[in-house]
Amino acid sequence: MIRVTRCSGVTTITLNRPEQRNALNEEVIRQLADAITETTTDPECRCLVVTGQGEHFCAGRDLGEADKSMPLSQVMEYDQLWADVIGKIRTMSAPSVAVVRGFAVAGGFTLSMACDFVLAERSARFGALEMKGGFPAAVNTAVLSHLVGPRQSLELLLNAGTFTADQLDKMGLINRLAAHKDELELLKKEFVEDLRGLDPLAVKLTKETHRAVRRASTEEALITAKQLNSLLMTSGKIDEAADRYAREKTERNGGDTE
Repeated sequence: MIRVTRCSGVTTITLNRPEQRNALNEEVIRQLADAITETTTDPECRCLVVTGQGEHFCAGRDLGEADKSMPLSQVMEYDQLWADVIGKIRTMSAPSVAVVRGFAVAGGFTLSMACDFVLAERSARFGALEMKGGFPAAVNTAVLSHLVGPRQSLELLLNAGTFTADQLDKMGLINRLAAHKDELELLKKEFVEDLRGLDPLAVKLTKETHRAVRRASTEEALITAKQLNSLLMTSGKIDEAADRYAREKTERNGGDTE
């Protein structure tokens, strides 16, 4: 129900139920949880890509398999697995990229927004959609409230329809837009290649600091930044950077060190 590939430091998780628009059921969530756990503990992973097989990213929960009430214990187990998936993507050390075509709605919207970056085909459609069925958009609320302002997040959460990729781009929720499938694939390769080449420790610390300072005042954020900078400047990383700069300068000058 999902496909996991690993190549040159890039792990790609593909939701693989194209006939159901890659809808989520309990087995998909379990497989996702296992794959994300393995990825977050893989020291070789430099970037995670999440995408969907076929024409759609993910249409959310498979309502065809959720047509009746479940026991509370089963609901809580399902919700815990899903929360773990979203939480681990949000806090993993390596950067994560959602590559979106077609629908990314309900749980699919949550999954795409949980990633650090979103690349989307311009024809993609996004939306919480839970309100359409009379349900609160619980996990989407937890994610979106940290990504955009209160008015924008409420508009996304309380609207029972979908939003275009252009609309989300204007809200700052999409990093790159592609006109068609081939352009999206090219964008993905270039974007992921840039991320894959970054120093993993620098990425980890930047992501951790980014999360911390978003919850802090400017004064607290500056204290955190100074502490991190002091740590890095005395760790040997500055010497590595200076040596690399010197080598690159020599190469640009054709071997001339002057």
